[in-house]
Amino acid sequence: MNIVFLDRESIGGDVDLSEFEALGNVTMYDYSTPEEARERIKDADIIIINKIPVNESTIGGADKLKLVCVSATGTNNLDKAYLAERKIEWRNVAGYSTESVAQHTFALLFYVWEHLRYYDDYVKEGRYADDRLFTHFAETFRELSGKTWGIIGLGTIGRKVAGIASAFGCKVQYYSTSGRNSTDDYKRVSFEELLATSDIVSIHAPLNEQTEGLINAAALKQMKKTAVLINVGRGPIIVEKDLLEAIQNGTIAGAGLDVLSVEPMSKQSPFYGVNDSRLYITPHIAWASIEARTRLMDIIADQIREFITQ
Repeated sequence: MNIVFLDRESIGGDVDLSEFEALGNVTMYDYSTPEEARERIKDADIIIINKIPVNESTIGGADKLKLVCVSATGTNNLDKAYLAERKIEWRNVAGYSTESVAQHTFALLFYVWEHLRYYDDYVKEGRYADDRLFTHFAETFRELSGKTWGIIGLGTIGRKVAGIASAFGCKVQYYSTSGRNSTDDYKRVSFEELLATSDIVSIHAPLNEQTEGLINAAALKQMKKTAVLINVGRGPIIVEKDLLEAIQNGTIAGAGLDVLSVEPMSKQSPFYGVNDSRLYITPHIAWASIEARTRLMDIIADQIREFITQ
């Protein structure tokens, strides 16, 4: 089997991929454009991709292609009708990053919730060395215990976050964007009630017709002025210019984002060049702990192994 990785760097250089050598002849490319992909996979039996579009334009000349493995959960980049027409199978991976994304949700929250940038700067800029008191609390922060945590999207990751939030003493409630997820473990509320009553709102929903632009100016105005918004779902769920205005105007207390509408960040993004301690942005890394990335590739190797031996 000829196995081709088209965007190996999307996995990271610190992940050991040697197990794939036992599965076939492996060729790895750090990055590939759609135009490069077409040439690079013409003799491939199996390709491993992340964001590269898979359609007639990119794989039309790959006459030997039998399997497409997506090193992610989302499959919006696959033309599934074309794959079915060609009788090419595909696989994706779900559930590999639950622990990592849940952990990063709280990392984002605490940075904003406890004003950590302010306090870190206070020490590193030398102001603490000149202080007369052993402590300094110019920026007020509050305990999570007793606060209401609202979750948008109670899937696997949302449930994990709900459990951790409960351990901190939060009262957890949720809004199901699809209407399908339901549990008696937490209070299910309307979107409007979740916004109006939550101290923390975290987004764990997929991007679809129900969620695109869900958090806009009207929604933000319904939130508490002391509330913090966290998005580890998908960038376009939030109308970014509306969020920036809400933060700068004091409509909400702050936000932590790991996803943006355009990734990598566009220079046309409302957030580009913004330096505000109430807004914390990481470059889509919530999923990317070393354990999660290793787990992801182990699952893909197992998928290929099963496919070859079936």
